[in-house]
Amino acid sequence: MMDENRGVWVFIEQNDGKIEGVSLELLGAGRKLADKLDVPLSGVLLGYEIMSLSQEVIAYGADQVYVIDHEVMKDYRTESYMKAVINLAEKYKPEIFLYGATSNGKDLASAVATDLSTGLTADTTMLDVEVDKRLLEASRPAFGGNIMATILCKKHRPQMATVRPKVMKAMEPDHDRQGEVIEEAIALSEDDMRTKVIKIVKDVTKKVNLADAHVVVAGGKGMGDAQNFQLIHELADAIGATVGGTRDVVEAGWLPHEQQVGQTGETITPKVYFAIGISGAIQHVVGMKNSEFIIAINKDPDAPIFDVATYGIVGDALEIVPKLIKELKEARERGGEMSYV
Repeated sequence: MMDENRGVWVFIEQNDGKIEGVSLELLGAGRKLADKLDVPLSGVLLGYEIMSLSQEVIAYGADQVYVIDHEVMKDYRTESYMKAVINLAEKYKPEIFLYGATSNGKDLASAVATDLSTGLTADTTMLDVEVDKRLLEASRPAFGGNIMATILCKKHRPQMATVRPKVMKAMEPDHDRQGEVIEEAIALSEDDMRTKVIKIVKDVTKKVNLADAHVVVAGGKGMGDAQNFQLIHELADAIGATVGGTRDVVEAGWLPHEQQVGQTGETITPKVYFAIGISGAIQHVVGMKNSEFIIAINKDPDAPIFDVATYGIVGDALEIVPKLIKELKEARERGGEMSYV
């Protein structure tokens, strides 16, 4: 029966008519998998008045886009989206199905996996395929981040995984690219729904947005205590950067959770990432390893953080960072400008 399943699918998450970045990133990853398996890459696009988005999905690498454009799909609900995806999967039989590890993506993927009686690897950070056996190799940190586990789904299809935002890279869009749009109907009405969307309240509180930061200064428990950690804030202020930290720092109360970088925090890809007093445990590294430049400061020359660093400084951060702040402030007073282009 599994021989019937062919093709790589990506769930295209959209909100208010805009495709989420993680879906574009997954199209890039899915394109590589599909090419290795010599199968089409397809996007699954659900919503209302979203047909125009199908061309964007094709531009970012899809060969086909399955579209269900229906008023009942306007807002995400587990029930309607699950039924739509299951109908498509049972009809067209993909072998691999990828979702973004967002709130909606994780909710939908787990519901679909349960109904289809297949496996699901959550919070994946690396994807590959074993071509001969057509097996998806979905890897993620395990046992508190001490090892990387590669998980296989050998006996059921589709093979499914949720993938964290910012760990994959989107392709450069080709708006001249041609693909096939397959519009499907769904026999659902609002009266069939057990849940109703009464009102959507958007979070308007001001939060630190690590995901959009070009420069991040992150500190770890190597800073010693909360008072010493203020040096991280001072350095960030000196260069106009955003502050981040490790799980240990957040658990110690030095930073709020929204500023945590790593497996249980944010996954980010800034232009410059300062890792100060951070040892480089896997659970942290998976959240920042795709930064363009990584500058590490640590007094342990064997710290794992140096394995991913672009530049490394071996020394006591409590001595180095104040000197760095002083030099940067003096440079600004002389009229110097910060550029990260």
